[in-house]
Amino acid sequence: MTDSFGSRLPLSRASIDRDHLSRGLGLEAVLADPAARVLVLHERRVLLAGPAQIALLDPSRVPGHELALYLGRAVDDDDELVTGAPIAALLVDEATAAALAAELEADWGDLRLLGAQLSVRDAGLFTEALALANWHTSYAFSPRTGHASIPDAAGWTRRDSVTGAELFPRTDAAIIVGITDDDDRLLLGSNALWEANRFSLLAGFVEPGESLEAAVIREVYEESGVTVVDPVYKGSQPWPFPASLMVGFRARVAPGSSTVGRPDGEEILELRWFSREELAAANAAGEIRLPGATSIARAIIDDWYGGELPDGGRW
Repeated sequence: MTDSFGSRLPLSRASIDRDHLSRGLGLEAVLADPAARVLVLHERRVLLAGPAQIALLDPSRVPGHELALYLGRAVDDDDELVTGAPIAALLVDEATAAALAAELEADWGDLRLLGAQLSVRDAGLFTEALALANWHTSYAFSPRTGHASIPDAAGWTRRDSVTGAELFPRTDAAIIVGITDDDDRLLLGSNALWEANRFSLLAGFVEPGESLEAAVIREVYEESGVTVVDPVYKGSQPWPFPASLMVGFRARVAPGSSTVGRPDGEEILELRWFSREELAAANAAGEIRLPGATSIARAIIDDWYGGELPDGGRW
């Protein structure tokens, strides 16, 4: 991943030592450190201290929690943390969330909307915490036995309550690709789950036993009927909605192949080719809506465009 492209990926940023060695101590021991701080999650949103700043609280200020997750240790001093300070995420119920928000006169932030505005520290913490919290929500029961599972290792594993077998967090690999033709036009599609004027790059999950490059070629053909060659890796970004790692590529239409798109009619309802001038004009006029600045999709689009597109409304 080149530095220039990597700088466009907000959720790939982080400044924390994940400190795997302390996970076995348990959260109670970690949070006993006077320098420890916690961020608070409720319904996949984080408590804010400002418009684009996560609230980091002394653990004693949070009266109770449903789940605690150890995130790691600060690697630098700043206004809120000293180097080596332990940081955890606490998931709280509705009553606790309401009480904290009222006490601090604070709002709750959505990572999808705020990711590009957060500092390196806060983007990394929120992304890590949300990804881990989503995994716990999905694995309350062992997929092997059906037995209830319980959190362990400071939130980094779950344990089968009957057999004691460990369950580890998982991440689902997905490719996303900027496709260009011989005229260097970019192919965008409108997903069936979106409003009709929303367009983005084609993407899909990697299948078992499949390479990333093979997934690019297969997914593009399945969704659009367009045959591409030479997938080139650009960069990757975690996307904890709920548990993806988005692996970004550029690819070109195969020589001699048709550029006439054939939407699959299930995931993709419309396909359009855009020159740079056409995309800029359509976006600025609000004719289409492009992915938001937090996404790797937008990073690949802006990289192809040669700069940041003027916006007519992000999502």
